Amino acid sequence: MEGEVTERDFVEYVRLHGTPREPGRRVEILYKNLNAPSKRRKPLPLVEEAIPFVASAERAARKAGIEEDAWNWPQVWCLFDRDQHEDIPSAFARAKKAGVRIAYSHPCFELWRLFHYQNYTSTFGGVCDSAADRLKQQPGFVQTYGPNMPRVSPEAAKHVMPDQLRGRYEKARKFAEQNARNARRPDQTQWDPYTDVWRFVEEGLGVRDY
Repeated sequence: MEGEVTERDFVEYVRLHGTPREPGRRVEILYKNLNAPSKRRKPLPLVEEAIPFVASAERAARKAGIEEDAWNWPQVWCLFDRDQHEDIPSAFARAKKAGVRIAYSHPCFELWRLFHYQNYTSTFGGVCDSAADRLKQQPGFVQTYGPNMPRVSPEAAKHVMPDQLRGRYEKARKFAEQNARNARRPDQTQWDPYTDVWRFVEEGLGVRDY
């Protein structure tokens, strides 16, 4: 995962409170880069680091007698944003070739969080701050720092709180799908706005709602 705080908070909430797509199915999550320096959490280094785990996980699965089309066949995911990264197309190409799955947000993960409240179809111009500012205006974000001064600190906004997600998944998924038409463009850096985090929720985490 590219982010140090937000994505991890989100995954943990969904893992603990999500409704499984298949009751009784247990999903095990292994994080591989939580303490990595920032330069290794950029899209292409993330994918390059993930590639060996595909082979090792699949070898272990075959050794255990798991068939490739089985529900418990291992998956390796990278979650990253557009931000200002220059290696997005290369990261996508390497991931596709190696069997690494991607959950991608443009301009950033805050768009997926914003979709839990409202749709947004206009371009952000690749600027994450615009999405983050809209997000911080939503219920559950306002904190008071003095008389008549409601605002949200950047650090506080990074943390995902239950009330920001609970009961909002279907709305977020619907809005994300409505913006999926932007993915018709060949260059992923032009998919603005776009997020397919819902695919990771359903296919990677095995959750259909939260």
